[in-house]
Amino acid sequence: MRKLLLVVLAGLLMSSAVGCIIPAYSGDPARRTNQLIYTSEDMRLILDEWERAWFLDQPSHLSPYRTHGGII
Repeated sequence: MRKLLLVVLAGLLMSSAVGCIIPAYSGDPARRTNQLIYTSEDMRLILDEWERAWFLDQPSHLSPYRTHGGII
């Protein structure tokens, strides 16, 4: 019973902690800013990668302009 109580108490203490034990970003403000910019740029470019992987970035054949090298 004592071990169960200790496990429950430890679980409650761990769940009340805010954030992660290992910080994701640096404590230095200048370096942290660069890390956040790089992370946000990676997230922004995910949509482009997804479209490129599924060939959604190809020209539409329904457009009024010829996209295959013909006369415009």
